[in-house]
Amino acid sequence: MAESSRPTVLVTGAGGRTGQIVYKKLKERSGEYVARGLVRTEESKLKIGGEDDVLIGDIRNPESVDPVVQGVDALVILTSAVPKMKPGFDPTKGGRPEFYFEEESYPEQVDWIGQKNQIDAAKTAGVKHIVLVGSMGGTNINHPLNSLGNGNILVWKRKAEQYLADSGIPYTIIRAGGLQDKEGGIRELLIGKDDELLQTETKTIARADVAEVCIQALQFEDAKFKAFDLASKPEGKGTPTKDFKSLFSQVTTRF
Repeated sequence: MAESSRPTVLVTGAGGRTGQIVYKKLKERSGEYVARGLVRTEESKLKIGGEDDVLIGDIRNPESVDPVVQGVDALVILTSAVPKMKPGFDPTKGGRPEFYFEEESYPEQVDWIGQKNQIDAAKTAGVKHIVLVGSMGGTNINHPLNSLGNGNILVWKRKAEQYLADSGIPYTIIRAGGLQDKEGGIRELLIGKDDELLQTETKTIARADVAEVCIQALQFEDAKFKAFDLASKPEGKGTPTKDFKSLFSQVTTRF
């Protein structure tokens, strides 16, 4: 297939644990997509193969983002601030570990300003679809994730989601449940809204399944202008999801 007829898809946060899977899946489908990745360091680039289609840039700096989105048809945003554990925690003594964010790497800078920069650059460049991976829990200001390192991570993620929904660019916002490093494609996926799934036993999902939903969202009009929570039934319960058009058609919420 000619390159011009294959959409170019940029995955930001391609060095992260979920971002790596999305980038790899796109590469495996080179007959359908032209893959690009954006990472922050040379080390991250080497970690995912060091190919020429992996670019290095800083999402906190608009001048670093603008050139990367040129010629991109779809953008999959998987950038996220990452809390670090304070040294000295001894699990044998009980208590809970303490976390912190590195200077200039707080959720406000990464999950809000960094994602806003990406959305603004994408709008200017004429990107036709943005898939943004967020997290469940954003309806609860007192969610424990907000207290990690005093970062209010879900507050800033939600602000970026709202900014995307208001941008006019076709979007798909995926609010994933607890992410697990497990095999994908073998569970029944569940769609929810407003954190209702957090009140159930089914509130986790394999990173590989989130990655697959990101790519499937690029294929269906039914996935556009929609936001939803995503989790899965345990392996062996229900029927593994294969019909993604039907999955997206279950979503009725724009935000």
